[in-house]
Order: sequence, then C-alpha cells, then structure tokens
Amino acid sequence: MSIRKIIVEELKSIPIEEQKVEIVERKGLGHPDFICDSIMEEVSRALSREYLRITGSICHFNIDKGLLVAGGVERRFGGGRVIEPMKIIIGDRATVRVDGKVIAVEEIAVETAKDWIRKNLRFVDPEEHVRYQVELKPGSSELTSIFKKDRKGLYGSNDTSAAIGYAPLTPTEKLVLEIERFLNSSEFKNKFPETGEDVKVMGFREGRDIHLTIAMPFIDRFIENEAYYFERKRVVMREIKNFTLSNKGYFRNTNLYFNTLDRKGRGVEGVYLSVLGTSAEDADSGQVGRGNRVNGIIALNRPTGAEAAAGKNPVSHVGKIYNILAHQIANRIYKEVDGIREVYVWLCSQIGSPIDRPKIASAQILKKDRVSFKKISRSCEHIIDEELSRIGSFCEMLLDGRFPVC
Repeated sequence: MSIRKIIVEELKSIPIEEQKVEIVERKGLGHPDFICDSIMEEVSRALSREYLRITGSICHFNIDKGLLVAGGVERRFGGGRVIEPMKIIIGDRATVRVDGKVIAVEEIAVETAKDWIRKNLRFVDPEEHVRYQVELKPGSSELTSIFKKDRKGLYGSNDTSAAIGYAPLTPTEKLVLEIERFLNSSEFKNKFPETGEDVKVMGFREGRDIHLTIAMPFIDRFIENEAYYFERKRVVMREIKNFTLSNKGYFRNTNLYFNTLDRKGRGVEGVYLSVLGTSAEDADSGQVGRGNRVNGIIALNRPTGAEAAAGKNPVSHVGKIYNILAHQIANRIYKEVDGIREVYVWLCSQIGSPIDRPKIASAQILKKDRVSFKKISRSCEHIIDEELSRIGSFCEMLLDGRFPVC
C-alpha cells in the first residue's frame, strides 16, 4: 500500500475539443513576459550550479519576481534608434554567503541575463540596449532551514501550494503552440530576417472552425517604405497560411488574421514596425508569471494554478516542481493507460512536508465509453505513486533544464 494519499475519480464532462468554443494563447520568444520567465529560469539554473560547485548542495533561493521595464525607441523606415534602454529587474531571495564563502549572486544574475539575450534576441545588444537591477536578498531563517535533506536526500516543501497538469493537448492547443515555434524557428528567421521575435498567437475555435490572430513585428531597418511593408506582409502571410493548411487535420476552416492594427496610408504609425524585435523596446513591459503555463500555452478552457514556475528553485519549491511534474504525470497516464480521453492531475503540498509526499495527489479521468473505470483507476494510482517516489531524479532533470517552463 502506498504511503501517499492518492485519489482517482471519474470526470463527467464534455472533452475540450468537443466543446463549442475553445480559446488558446501563446506568447512567443520575444514577448516581454516570455523574456522575463526565460531569463529568471536561466538565472535559477546558473545559481543552482554555482551553489553546487561551491557548497555541494543547492542553497535557499527563489528568483521568481522579475520585471522587464519597457524602454523607448524611435521607429523609422530604413532603421530607427533606441532612445532609452529597457531595464530588467531581477528580484526576490537568494543565499549570498555560506560558511564564510561569498556567492557572486548579482554577477551571476546579470551575466546570465546578458547571455540569454545574446542567444535569443537577434537585434538586442545586452550591453547597450538593456540596464540591469538586481534585488536578491537573503531569505528568512525559517525558510532557509528547510534546505536540509532528509534520509532520502529530499528537501521539505517550502510552500503550501497546488498545481494542475493535464493531457492530451487539443488540436487547437497544438496548433497555437506549433505556429509560434514555426515563426520563431531558425529556418523561418533565416528566410524572413525582417520579422521580429515578439510573436503572439491567439486561437479561437468555434466548432471545427479555427480563427488565428497573429501579431509579429517587422524590423524597421529592413523595411524601406510603407508599400514594401505590405508587400513583405503579404509574402509572410502566405507562408503562415501554407503552414497552417499543412497542419489542418482536425479543422474544417482556418481563418488567419495578421497584424490587424495595420492601416494603409498612415506611414510608420499604420504598420507594426520594431527596432529591436520586441515590444519591450517601448510598448509593453513584462513580468514573471504572466505568460505561458509550463506546457507552453495559456488555455482558457483548462483549470490552472496561480504559481509561476520560472525562477523558483528546483529542489524544494513545489510551485515549480509540482507544476511541471503534474503535466508529466498526466502525459504518462494518457500514453500508458488505455481508454482515457482526458486526464487532469492535481498535486497539493503542505509547507515543511517532504516533497515526495504531497498533502493530496489526485487524478480526474474522462474515460472512453465501455471502459472499466476501476481498472483505469488502479493504473493511474500506480503511475502517480511511482512518479512521486522518484521525485529526486525529477528535480535533477529540472536542474539540467530538461523541461521548459514557458
């Protein structure tokens, strides 16, 4: 018998893909919220590695209070300029001293942020276009005391929190995710270097008809005038249409809307131009936790938790561990247990308790007709118990960056 409290129940509802209306959003690589989540996650991993190198274990930290403050630019056909740099504020708690050894927290945070920008935002110079403010202070003694491993090498949970994961993705969820990844792929950017990274996709499905609203800026240095902008927009639109048609599958009709604020005859003010490829240059600030969930989308038809996974430590903060693990468990259940249409996995922690023993772990199963729920239930319970029993290995994979958080 399991030492964990696991409850599996049958869910009576209409599968998401059969509901009349479904809405799914994806914020792409250059979106300010995505930038915040990604940078704070990279800082989390870099700091974890430094703690391990210096002390042999991960010390208390959480770097999940990040803010990207928009700067200022002047956009012009043929190339504009940056007037005011963006600012990245990296904040929350971090251990700065262990047994007399000083951890270079601020330097690690700033250099990691610069490195991420270099690798992912082609037109942003991390030295010239961005300023950095690090607000990482030592944590409370009560929370830092949690960072003592138990006999199994696990830490206690540093929060009372809940997370939800589900499987499988619907056709709408998959398409929204795939479109953004396609538009920010190296192949697409090599073919269309004039397109920026700040891609946003909103999918609205009505029955079997899908409506896709896509926003993606054009880099002003590549666009000589208004007429050329609309010419390139037409070519890019055709490329997007070909991609969506090749991935049509489930959908009856696909309707595309691209840069819908554009208006001919208004010059620079009537087209979506960007100097740096991200709206953080002057239009939109970003914040950790406001972007995609850990499976890469914002699915309004699905239940969701309130925790941001990005930047949290990978060994005790269940806001990260349970968020990602719940989706991994749900995917495994869906793949390995026959007769399931949808599965939702819930994990709820209690502060101080071992992370492998949530206060409750549960699964809601929407099964196919004429399938025994009793048989399914036993299999689901076994998978949940097994995954929680090897949570230590899962945390190591989190540290290695095996699972994206946005």
